[in-house]
Amino acid sequence: MVASAQGGGEHWSSRTAFVLAAIGAAVGLGNIWRFPTLAGENGGGAFVLVYVLCVALIGMPMVLTEILLGRTGGGRADAVGSVAEVAERSGRSRRWSIFAGVEVLAAFLILSFYSVVAGWVLYYVWISGFDFLGALFSGSPFAPAFEHLTQDQVTGLMGALFGNPGQLLLQHAIFMAVTLAIVASGVHGGIERAAKWLMPAFFVLLVMLTVYGAFTGEFGHAVSFLFTPDFSKLSPVAINEALGQAFFSLSLGSAALVTYGSYVPGDVRLAPTAGMIATVDTGVAMLAGLMIFPIVFSAGLDPAAGPSLIFQSLPVAFQSMSAGALIGLAFFVLIFFAALTSSISLLEGPTAWAMARFGLGRKVTALLVACGAFLIGGACALGYNVWSDVRPLSFWPIFANADILDSIDGVTGKLMLPLAGFGLALFTGWRADRRLIEVESGLSPAMFLLWRSLVAWLAPVAVGLILLFGLFPSLLA
Repeated sequence: MVASAQGGGEHWSSRTAFVLAAIGAAVGLGNIWRFPTLAGENGGGAFVLVYVLCVALIGMPMVLTEILLGRTGGGRADAVGSVAEVAERSGRSRRWSIFAGVEVLAAFLILSFYSVVAGWVLYYVWISGFDFLGALFSGSPFAPAFEHLTQDQVTGLMGALFGNPGQLLLQHAIFMAVTLAIVASGVHGGIERAAKWLMPAFFVLLVMLTVYGAFTGEFGHAVSFLFTPDFSKLSPVAINEALGQAFFSLSLGSAALVTYGSYVPGDVRLAPTAGMIATVDTGVAMLAGLMIFPIVFSAGLDPAAGPSLIFQSLPVAFQSMSAGALIGLAFFVLIFFAALTSSISLLEGPTAWAMARFGLGRKVTALLVACGAFLIGGACALGYNVWSDVRPLSFWPIFANADILDSIDGVTGKLMLPLAGFGLALFTGWRADRRLIEVESGLSPAMFLLWRSLVAWLAPVAVGLILLFGLFPSLLA
């Protein structure tokens, strides 16, 4: 059953439900797409080692920080209200909640373009699905993918999609509608139920595809690439990329974990739960690399292909693989599940805040927030065709050549998320009442001292560097 929280919100029905939802918030395109891309671009093993260290020393403590702020806020059910409540109970200014407000706004903006990118995934689910059905009905269920297309036509699918504004907007609308339907159904009836179905299905597909790659691809080469450090390839840029990936891939700075934390019942131990979330998220990133790179190496593709790896290089690889049609469909369904669980958390944070701020019902509030995000995302989609010459931040040198989507992505990723994380780390490490958060954390005195030291000293420095180098990349040159 779902119990009412003190602030009128909802509670997860069980620890398992919370863990699945929180892992779903963390596991997204950053794990399946961005991590293999960054690992490929930065030489593999050395980057992975730094990434894992950053998760352990910064990511995991910050996951506990955000969940802790949510629950300690007295079940206020929104990130801003939770942080304001903790500040007040600590005898501090409620203005510290401004950083949670930055998180909520960032989540709203990220949702707008995230839905567009997820629409690309949905498009590839469609075409891969029809390709597999065609192979199935022709009596060749284990045929390679896209047998009726040339390699140039396969790599050109992405460009054709970008040149079709109607298709882009349709995919964006469908994905946003699915996300809205889940969030509007509530914590228990929507988010929790979706997590219980989507996350197990996601993990089954991930393991199956990884096993397939182990037996049919260059698995040994992939293991060596990912786990044999070559420190000659570890540049300052690579270290900063690993630090940023450790922060962003855990859904930190986006109000998701604070909001979800406000729904956690008081009998759930937060520290081991936070550790599990960070560990599983990192494990998914590793498996994603072991899933993708055997295929990449087997097909003779460039692991440093960048963002085109997923949508252009891998479809070409599926074209030359036995059962490529089936594997390609499973691969894009896997990415779709990852994108959906993350988009749910991105919509829930702003929806919870707006419900608390304006007193509207969940369905109406979720609809209004989703519509607003859809409109901004629509502009992002048109930025690839009709408005391709628009550069909204041309006055800002680091974004001078960025289109609409990249501009919003850049501002949220380089400025808003690290700024929010920096502020909440300072607040938790230095200003929040120690006794208040120690009781809620459930940590032993020694572990609490270690955790708070990491949050008070290391996290602000690390996140501050993400912010500094994001805004002034020339410093890394």
